Amino acid sequence: MNILLIDALGVGKGRRYATIDVISYGPRLIAGILEKSGFKFQLYPLRRVLFNPSIMVEFDVLMLSAMSVDLPAVRKISSLWRKFNSEGLSIIGGPIASDPYKALLKGGFQIAVIGEGEETIEELLGLLTCKGFLEPEDLQDIKGVAFNFSGEVKVNSLRPIMDRSKFNSYFPSIKTVRNYPNYWMRRVYVEVVRGCSNFYRTTIKLSDSRKCINCNLCRTGSLSERVKCPLSIPPGCGYCSVPSVFGPTRSRDEKKIFEEFKGLIEEGCRRFILSGSDFLDYGRDLLVEPEPLTDPRYPPPNIDAIESLLSGLKSIVNAMDEKIFIGVENVKPSLVNEQVAKILGRYLNGSPVHIGCETGCEIHAYTLGRSSSPKEVLRAIKLLKRYGLRPYVYFIHGLPGQSLETARKTVKVMEAAEKLGVEKLTVYRFQPLPMSAFGDFPNPPPSHLDPASSLIVEKAREINSRLKFKWIGRVVEAYIVKVHVKGFSYIGYPLKHGPVIFIKGKNLPAKSFGKLHKVKIVKVISDRAVEGVFIGSIISR
Repeated sequence: MNILLIDALGVGKGRRYATIDVISYGPRLIAGILEKSGFKFQLYPLRRVLFNPSIMVEFDVLMLSAMSVDLPAVRKISSLWRKFNSEGLSIIGGPIASDPYKALLKGGFQIAVIGEGEETIEELLGLLTCKGFLEPEDLQDIKGVAFNFSGEVKVNSLRPIMDRSKFNSYFPSIKTVRNYPNYWMRRVYVEVVRGCSNFYRTTIKLSDSRKCINCNLCRTGSLSERVKCPLSIPPGCGYCSVPSVFGPTRSRDEKKIFEEFKGLIEEGCRRFILSGSDFLDYGRDLLVEPEPLTDPRYPPPNIDAIESLLSGLKSIVNAMDEKIFIGVENVKPSLVNEQVAKILGRYLNGSPVHIGCETGCEIHAYTLGRSSSPKEVLRAIKLLKRYGLRPYVYFIHGLPGQSLETARKTVKVMEAAEKLGVEKLTVYRFQPLPMSAFGDFPNPPPSHLDPASSLIVEKAREINSRLKFKWIGRVVEAYIVKVHVKGFSYIGYPLKHGPVIFIKGKNLPAKSFGKLHKVKIVKVISDRAVEGVFIGSIISR
């Protein structure tokens, strides 16, 4: 049996050219299960399959991982699969499967794996090994799946969240990174913590029968009591599904992280993101075991665990004598203190650190279920900047509860963040996510059709444009990829992350790819991109 595993995470319609520098963790984890089980398979990024869809005829089973926003690309792949392999089984997983009706009926797949997929995938593979095919009756008792073989979707009960021991028993594939074009320049995501510690709930009315009754159990109850809400309001920020899908925080064993990190460097990877909804949750779960970590503020960060992890990674880098970038995905502002900032600055100096703010209104933040206030966001920016880190801050427009008043307060926080030295503001449009508290809410209008959203988006563009001008004249070390976009010959991806660099430049010899180039920033193209020129040096990896 031959399995085609496709990474479609974050591709949207499948035509993104500038943001191609990511290797996701989830597909590599499924690839690790396939390797351990002895299955013959290939892991490919979506674009590689779209460029040559006829390769589908070589496979018996299609497995695909995608997000909700990737539905257009998902439909394209399922259509091609039916064309080239009409008898083959199709399985979809990732965040998009949290809405199995969308994944199966609109996406065109037969089986959806919902939530944590490791144990479910193992069970499905076991059946395939025995029978060579799957039928509806085979799936009746498998938890964590939905299936559609006859136009009617059946959804089984969810699988319980894995405990930390089981979670740590899985290991991702390392060698499959080579299946990604230009893998050596991509940011490889390495999971260090799963789930989220924020089990607060939104107080915004969800329906006539579901509105917070202010029992305050999710904020003052015991850690175990916070798991369930009397009104079944999903935990966490109302717009986020992580606590519902992946449960409370569980830290990955540092020895597993070291093994994966070293193996990826040996394969040629040079840029890494320590992945998790909050890096500062790492090791906090160990402080409260056997209770679940469902409090986003207490206990404070596990400084010993964080320093042990970062110092161990640094030792690996030093021993291998390679130029390596390590960044962290996200931190909760409420957990950033001077000791945390000092340690992050010691080991990750010059790296971006992403901070969620979402709204600049204190009351709005509380009603959304956020664990941090806008004031704590500004304090975190100040501390992280002081110790040599590069704060990036997220905002969301169109959120439930947004008004002109909340938008104006958000603009003020954006302006304050600029003064404190934030490097970039990222604004997303609210999208209702399945299994989140706001999952049934309608999509908001585009920003240009909503005065409050327009205020937020335009202010972010204004500030980001100013911040980009600070890059002019800087010389950065960047990996170069040949691509023809808008008249440019190359795209540069800074080693330590930063704006996408478009380069007209000369023809580079083949041997120069996979190496770091010195590029001088000469012009701002937009609030998201700059133009650069080669200055001649090539630095060995």
